[in-house]
Amino acid sequence: MKLKVCGMKYIDNIQQTAELNPDYLGFIFYEKSKRNFEGIIPELPKEIKKTGVFVNEIPEILVSMIEEYQLDAIQLHGDESVEYIKSIREQLEFSRTSFIEQNKGRKKVKKPKSYQNLEIIKVFGIKDEFNFDVLQPYLEEVDYFLFDTKGKERGGNGTKFDWSVLEQYPFEKPFFLSGGIGPEDIEQIQIVRKTNLPIYALDVNSKFEIKPGLKNTNEVKNFKNKLEI
Repeated sequence: MKLKVCGMKYIDNIQQTAELNPDYLGFIFYEKSKRNFEGIIPELPKEIKKTGVFVNEIPEILVSMIEEYQLDAIQLHGDESVEYIKSIREQLEFSRTSFIEQNKGRKKVKKPKSYQNLEIIKVFGIKDEFNFDVLQPYLEEVDYFLFDTKGKERGGNGTKFDWSVLEQYPFEKPFFLSGGIGPEDIEQIQIVRKTNLPIYALDVNSKFEIKPGLKNTNEVKNFKNKLEI
């Protein structure tokens, strides 16, 4: 099971959290979020996947952000359609091929990064029940689903949904488990891990914070060690 620490905001804290070797670090690019990230992401170990979190972003802006921050994954937290996701992949490839064509023959021009392996995570909110049929059209277009608690905010609500709803999950597509996960949930997580559910990663955020965007690295470290992830 992988670990994603989301809602990073402060450079020193990003570097300290990166030293714990989570598999993913999440940066929220959404102005309405208390954890909205602005600035420069410090250099991270290659093993840590830089993940940009977006909510109904204009496709052209999203593509430019992927390129600017050299993202390894994007997490779509809005109402993004299958067509929207297809267009993102197409625009990334078009942008790369256009750059190569325009700079053909020039020396010392580094080829832009290929985003063929960009991971796309599509988020769905769950409360007391969920119709998993809505996931079917996305199966071929995304790498992972992420199940979060449906609430007032687009994530970071700090509350858990009823995990027993996931017992009805009918697909093999792996998913991230999110929504108010904290240090007190270790025992329940261990129980869920023993099921046949394809839980790929845990996504943690607000329950490990000193204030929005500032993570308590000692708590993250203890959580990671106790779960052996």
